[in-house]
Amino acid sequence: MKIFLKSIALGAFLLQVTAVNALEELIETPSLAARVQSGELPPVAQRLPREPQLVPMRAPQTPGEHGGELRLLMGKQKDIRQIVVYGYARLVGYTSELELEADILESYEVFENRVFTLHLREGHKWSDGHPFTSEDFRYYWEDIANNPELSKGGPDKRFIIEGELPRVEFPDKYTVRYSWSNPNPYFLTALAGARPLYIYKPAHYLRQFHARYQDDEVLQQMIEDFGKNNWMGVHVSKDRPYKATNPDLPTLQPWFNSTYPPSDRFTFRRNPFYHRVDANGRQLPYIDSIAVNIVSSKLVPAKTGAYESDLQARYLRMDNYTFLKTGSKRNDFDVRLWQTAKGAHVALYPNMNTNDPVYRELMRDVRFRRALSLAIHRFEINQVVYFRLVQESNNTVLAEDSMYKPEYQYDGIEFDLEHANRLLDELGLSQRDDRGVRLLPDGRPLEILIQTAGESTEQTDILELIHDSWLTAGIKLYSIPSTREVFRNRIFSGDAIMSIWSGLENGMPSPETSPANLAPTSKYQYQWPQWGAYYESSGKSGEAPDLAAAQQLVKLNNQWARARSREERVAVWHQMLDINREQMFTIGIVNHVPHPVVVSDHLLNVPDKGFYDFSPGAYFGIYKPDSFWFDETRR
Repeated sequence: MKIFLKSIALGAFLLQVTAVNALEELIETPSLAARVQSGELPPVAQRLPREPQLVPMRAPQTPGEHGGELRLLMGKQKDIRQIVVYGYARLVGYTSELELEADILESYEVFENRVFTLHLREGHKWSDGHPFTSEDFRYYWEDIANNPELSKGGPDKRFIIEGELPRVEFPDKYTVRYSWSNPNPYFLTALAGARPLYIYKPAHYLRQFHARYQDDEVLQQMIEDFGKNNWMGVHVSKDRPYKATNPDLPTLQPWFNSTYPPSDRFTFRRNPFYHRVDANGRQLPYIDSIAVNIVSSKLVPAKTGAYESDLQARYLRMDNYTFLKTGSKRNDFDVRLWQTAKGAHVALYPNMNTNDPVYRELMRDVRFRRALSLAIHRFEINQVVYFRLVQESNNTVLAEDSMYKPEYQYDGIEFDLEHANRLLDELGLSQRDDRGVRLLPDGRPLEILIQTAGESTEQTDILELIHDSWLTAGIKLYSIPSTREVFRNRIFSGDAIMSIWSGLENGMPSPETSPANLAPTSKYQYQWPQWGAYYESSGKSGEAPDLAAAQQLVKLNNQWARARSREERVAVWHQMLDINREQMFTIGIVNHVPHPVVVSDHLLNVPDKGFYDFSPGAYFGIYKPDSFWFDETRR
């Protein structure tokens, strides 16, 4: 840890030296020049922090030029939050190599993974020009997180370690410190999330909606004007940094929403006080504005192919690739294939908590889960659905990850009907009906209903191929499509026997990444929703795990949280990965599935290759879209 922190400090020092040099020749943003000349805005040297963050260009790219509007397509209004994801300005953020570094922060220090000292950039300002200081952290902690009217459940659970909240201190205007008695390994990664843990708020703006700072008469008028039941409702509606629905809310992101919903077109404008610069002294972002056009999600591929978007990946799939590639020959865009970072692009989730007692017993027997896996012809799926462009795999870490082992990927995924049949016979499922379908102990045919969210023809194609191979093993498959809400409710209630969904959200973890997704810790883990709900609610709902391997995973996850060294965390990760390999609680099908990314020929500095996933990459976020720029034609 000490070596790691020294590297951070050295890197920060070198960036600061270069940034200071860049300040000597700052270049005013052309689109802001008139506002500067009129006195509405201060010149760029006064808008930047004393030590701005220098953003180096990726070779062979060179620093860019200001100007232009980026066109994007989104399928619904709430998707405008993706601009906050893409913008990816965070206190601490991931680099494109998935290492953590200070971003909005000038620097940070960590002691024993339990004391975190955050240093702000002197002179850093919100998008409205007001200073960004430790007061914004104090306001969040004292007036929001620990205000029983605004936060009825208390501070976010990621603040609670071994039942203890942190000691939060504000030593000076530019320093904030969080201290726990025990390690908090979740803190930095939560700050760096695509949807981050917000531990600061624009106090100068939000105080006007807070009962502690505002007169009762004024508050009452606000409640009536905004149609809310109380002042808390007004405050919450105004404080939505992730949803980006309040154009008046100051931000630290590269672009801010300037359009009040509802609308079918939202415009995000540049933040004139943004904290990043390039080597030539240009304040980022390069691009002046982002136009988000709301269309039916089903029309996004067609409109992208007609060149109505400059940078599009959302709502595109591999089965759009051929169409998009054809469109690129007629229009000025390129179709690139980025990798997805999920542990499995598609996985089956046997529900260990299903209400059916016969199926529940089967799902909890590792022999049954392994038989299901061995009866899946993954090579055929790869060939037919993915043109052999993907990897057959369990639901586990990717081959590029430092903790990868071949057995995690390949154990139990070969197509071996003989072995599958032998395991099924061992389970007492040797009797069959006149269709050749095996019979359950109670005489019912072995028919597995797989719940789907009905959002992907890709999943349907995969299930059809699994249906054929399972039938040769005496298992009949039916797919049950529904809306995502119904899909989840069936799983949570125990009505579902099995479901199909994507695998581990982050297939590229570091030892500092929480392994909680490998243990029953959330009801949204479809293989054990009741066990996950039990952990999530501290025993207030759900069911306690009664399977030894699942219990061991919970213990290991807690052990990881208390670990004080990287070596301890690595050891826990491998134990949990190995238990999941052996037990096959989820049945991965394939991973390394390419995702089409459409990029305008006029948009520069977008990587040719990359990872496209929400976590940990924030989709485009780790590649810093504020450093993408247009050529002269589009500027």
